[in-house]
Amino acid sequence: MSELEEKLSRREKINTGEEKGGKTSQSVYAEFKEFSIQEIKQFKKTFEKYDLDKSQYIDLMELKYMMEKLGEPQTHIGLKQMIKEVDEDSDGQISFREFMLIFRYAKEGKLSAPGLACIANDVDVAKEGVGGAAKFFEAKVAQQTAGAKFEQEIKEEQEKKKVEAAAAADRKAAFKEKASLFK
Repeated sequence: MSELEEKLSRREKINTGEEKGGKTSQSVYAEFKEFSIQEIKQFKKTFEKYDLDKSQYIDLMELKYMMEKLGEPQTHIGLKQMIKEVDEDSDGQISFREFMLIFRYAKEGKLSAPGLACIANDVDVAKEGVGGAAKFFEAKVAQQTAGAKFEQEIKEEQEKKKVEAAAAADRKAAFKEKASLFK
């Protein structure tokens, strides 16, 4: 059976109700109401970060790369199991909608593949903040604190130099006074 015949056969089975097809929702915002708009946008950024070929799908190699970057490398079989768990249209890759299912299933406690739980735990909007804002502001405060510390060190050094200059001037004056005794 050719690839086209397989797809047409599957489509016919879906149309007759013999086989369940994947849901096709126009909006992930409408379908995944349990997540805020900001959370979905954060998930989309994460998805796009690992969709290296910009095909709108995460394939096996991109999933492998993602898991390595998350510090949870998986075997080839483990990666296939992860894809199979959320791959509703059986195309062997993860669409953004299927990626969102990872987070839904994690929230519901329905994930069986341990790697998927790692993905769901990695993107924590409550921890990261919207669009990484928490990290941004923490870094900004640290930068300002470091800047204030640097300014304080400069002021201390300038004060130290003033004291040393005054001491040097006093020593010079004392030397000139003693030198005048020998003339």
